[in-house]
Amino acid sequence: MAEEKVLKEGEIITLDINQIMELIPHRYPFILVDRVTECVLGKYCKGYKNLTINEEFFCGHFPGVPVMPGVLQLEAMAQMSAGALAPLPQYRNKLFLYAGVDGVRFRRQVVPGDRFDIETEVVKIKGPLVKVHAKGSVDGHLAVEADLMFSVIDKK
Repeated sequence: MAEEKVLKEGEIITLDINQIMELIPHRYPFILVDRVTECVLGKYCKGYKNLTINEEFFCGHFPGVPVMPGVLQLEAMAQMSAGALAPLPQYRNKLFLYAGVDGVRFRRQVVPGDRFDIETEVVKIKGPLVKVHAKGSVDGHLAVEADLMFSVIDKK
């Protein structure tokens, strides 16, 4: 049996969709990250979600004028945030649950055909609480930004 590599803070990684699904419990239709393109463990994470008209939420938000719901933009940023910490040994078998959201600003719509680029930066870790600053953009234009807080708990 091959040994699993132990990752360390500061190590740079990338993750494909299968590796992402090993780290977070989300599954279709609620997994909102397609790829992690650059991640410095414990520091920051960058990646994206490709949006197509086939996303289930576009059927009802809004018929004829499809727009990605703001709460799902925040969820995508939260899922990307987990990529900066979940691969580290001390966060294996943990869940990251929302503890708060501050300073949210929506600056432009995110629609089918967009690549929703996400950047998250770990700002503070204090015990089981983690604070990150997250940004989502499309074509280099800022679409949303927020400070996200998580409570890290054991999976039950």
